[in-house]
Amino acid sequence: MSYYLSSENHLDPGPIYVRENGQLHMVNLALDGVRSSLQKPRPFRLFPKGFSVELCMNREDDTARKEKTDHFIFTYTREGNLRYSAKSLFSLVLGFISDNVDHIDSLIGFPEQIAEKLFSAAEARQKFTEPGAGLRALQKFTEAYGSLVLCSLCLRNRYLVISEKLEEIKSFRELTCLDLSCCKLGDEHELLEHLTNEALSSVTQLHLKDNCLSDAGVRKMTAPVRVMKRGLENLTLLDLSCNPEITDAGIGYLFSFRKLNCLDISGTGLKDIKTVKHKLQTHIGLVHSKVPLKEFDHSNCKTEGWADQIVLQWERVTAEAVKPRETLEPRTAAQRFYGKRSRAEAPLKCPLTDPHMNSSEKLQFYKEKAPDCHGPVLKHEAISSQESKKSKKRPFEESETEQNNSSQPSKQKYVCLAVDDWDLLNSY
Repeated sequence: MSYYLSSENHLDPGPIYVRENGQLHMVNLALDGVRSSLQKPRPFRLFPKGFSVELCMNREDDTARKEKTDHFIFTYTREGNLRYSAKSLFSLVLGFISDNVDHIDSLIGFPEQIAEKLFSAAEARQKFTEPGAGLRALQKFTEAYGSLVLCSLCLRNRYLVISEKLEEIKSFRELTCLDLSCCKLGDEHELLEHLTNEALSSVTQLHLKDNCLSDAGVRKMTAPVRVMKRGLENLTLLDLSCNPEITDAGIGYLFSFRKLNCLDISGTGLKDIKTVKHKLQTHIGLVHSKVPLKEFDHSNCKTEGWADQIVLQWERVTAEAVKPRETLEPRTAAQRFYGKRSRAEAPLKCPLTDPHMNSSEKLQFYKEKAPDCHGPVLKHEAISSQESKKSKKRPFEESETEQNNSSQPSKQKYVCLAVDDWDLLNSY
């Protein structure tokens, strides 16, 4: 025992116990030889002095706790035991970049497969809901990937999202479908002016139902197309229904949309409907539909793209932010402020579907498809005309022979090419 205590090979022997006469005693380490050996400097120390695992586990810092557990995947076995495994290096790097996604300089040229995973990781961490960092991060993605981030955006009846996240909405590029129905934008809203921007020249379907628009708003929206031939020049579907301030003069501004195939102006303030129908047909070839068109049932426009869940996050965040303000009804609070009596009014609802409106009252227009003037159709017409001629009774044989002779050159004109030949020509 004395040799073990005086040995210099053991730097820290720890507490030593000796059993003596049936009792256990700890050896006194204050001996001179042992004290001198323990006071010698140690050549190597793996952890700094004062390090304790217990102190690390009991820290109150949430960031440190997250960093400690974020590198592992915890699962439970069938027996109920906790098992953990280390994450891959790719997952660790992806998580680190997504936490600092707003500091990225540019993503142009970055592979879109990895960018989509990075976008999903940042979305799971709700980075795009942060006031300043979310906008900067979203702009980096939209300028690099455009329609992949969002190709269709539905903001129907989401005026709170528009008011709170207007800059984020304006950052989207290369949208093809945009639904702003029942948002009460008005003629002077900033988003309506943004529609004429070159970034939204790819929009082909635009729904502006029930937005308090007038002739001035329509004139402002169509000005870039009429004057500079840019803006909403690729528009094929436009919904301006339930805007009673739009009159016959405002419809005249729509003649600049040469590619327009579907138009809904039901519930507007038109006076001479017959004249408007005639002008739409003569100027841009739109014909009034006697039945409701399925293009205006508000089911085709949906939010599609990487950022489809971000819009839902924005809606949830804005709803939670508005809840504390709604301790009183908005109208009741306003009436108390101005000292007016309360008046029972029905809640305002967005007139997306009006069951009392007949199909004849709906002013929906569409462009008729031009008939195909290729050979197979003409051949079919020639055959049908021949059958109709055979079915008719001819009193004189001379007139019959003359008609047959006159039909021969026309028959040769249409039958000279077979159906396969026309298909081959159409393939070019």
